[in-house]
Amino acid sequence: MDVGAVIAGVLAGDRRAIARAISMVEDGGPDLEVLSAGIYASTGRASTIGLTGAPGVGKSTLATELVRAERDAGRTVAVLAIDPTSPYTGGALLGDRVRMQEHATDPGVFIRSMATRGHLGGMALAAPEAVRVLDAAAYDEVVVETVGVGQAEVEVAAATDTAVVVLAPGMGDAVQMAKAGILEIADVFVVNKADRDGAGEVVRELRQMLHLGAARPWEPPILQTSAIGHEGIAELRSAILDHRTFLKDSGTLRSKRRARLLREVESLAAARFRVRAALALTADGALADDVASRRVDPYRAAAILAGETAAAG
Repeated sequence: MDVGAVIAGVLAGDRRAIARAISMVEDGGPDLEVLSAGIYASTGRASTIGLTGAPGVGKSTLATELVRAERDAGRTVAVLAIDPTSPYTGGALLGDRVRMQEHATDPGVFIRSMATRGHLGGMALAAPEAVRVLDAAAYDEVVVETVGVGQAEVEVAAATDTAVVVLAPGMGDAVQMAKAGILEIADVFVVNKADRDGAGEVVRELRQMLHLGAARPWEPPILQTSAIGHEGIAELRSAILDHRTFLKDSGTLRSKRRARLLREVESLAAARFRVRAALALTADGALADDVASRRVDPYRAAAILAGETAAAG
């Protein structure tokens, strides 16, 4: 593969090159470092939104409405849908074709479902790298939609400028989100399918949970929407823009992005160390035997491996 041509295509906004670059991120091959180095200087311009919530709350429909609102405002949009990885093919279980069909032919919109097969560090590192590809391609807005609620989703949502947490009445997911810690990273709450009974109760539960927590400089608004009925979308976009203004005016945006990048570097370094340590431990059968026979304790073994991998590096 001509990685240089892929880089040039991404920077020129070529859709085929963008798709190929994201496939490289998914595969996690040796050319990924070259790709990252080639596009990195052209990143940091796009605004990013993380859209997460339990399955069935209407995230994809809400994303479709957000895309429409951004396009009406004259902004280009890329949507990255993080899907579960198929145990058989290694690809995303949910494909682009079932998402947001009405925007598929819009040249100002790019939609991609992404699995995290092969990438060193998994979803927490694959998603930010894919976002950088879309950022380098000069999309104004990048929306990252995750498949559900859990630690991986928290990590991806936290890797965006504005994290939007979506709930729906009658699903009992508010408490589960509190357990998952996702309330702590939410910048905007959306109670979707608000035309259903119980929407007001979900809003009250959220307010109670937020009041129990420590005060924060930004108080996450709680909005009600009906994506199918096109209701509340303007208010949602306004809340996202208000949060963006807060981040810029307070200087939080710069510090947040800096901290995010440093966490990525740390995670990449840790992932590489784990690979080297595992290889070293496999190669050093004597050390493995010493640990298994209780002659060397795990902390001492880890120190030995750390020394060996540092020398090898």
